[in-house]
Amino acid sequence: MPSVDAKPNASKAVDAFARVLDASALLAFLRGEAGADAVEPLIDGAAISAVNWAETMQVLQWRQVGEGDWLGDLEALGIPVIPFSADHANTAARLGGATHHRGLSLGDRACLAVALSAGVGAITADSTWRDLEVGVEITVIR
Repeated sequence: MPSVDAKPNASKAVDAFARVLDASALLAFLRGEAGADAVEPLIDGAAISAVNWAETMQVLQWRQVGEGDWLGDLEALGIPVIPFSADHANTAARLGGATHHRGLSLGDRACLAVALSAGVGAITADSTWRDLEVGVEITVIR
């Protein structure tokens, strides 16, 4: 298990990113799933919300992937982790009405809220985001 106070990617600036990764996209990449090849060129310049970072780590732990197998891989990617602010939380809550019919989770809306706040696109592996109109350019990788 990783340390709770681990600070991955602390050395990378969090204000210089061109897109936000949803946990599903990062997990597809890490596990070599369908769409991983579409994520790979997008890693550079990408960031991830703290909520999606936690979701990624949680899923990997549930799947009982050894810490040495994935934590180092995550850190080596150097993806900045964007703190999830009260403004992000308010935006995520407001997105609930526009995304409820698609079944988007809080983690999904956290990704979209950070992307909206930064004025950048979002990358996901979740096909239910396809054609979603919430003011963010969405790339569905599979």
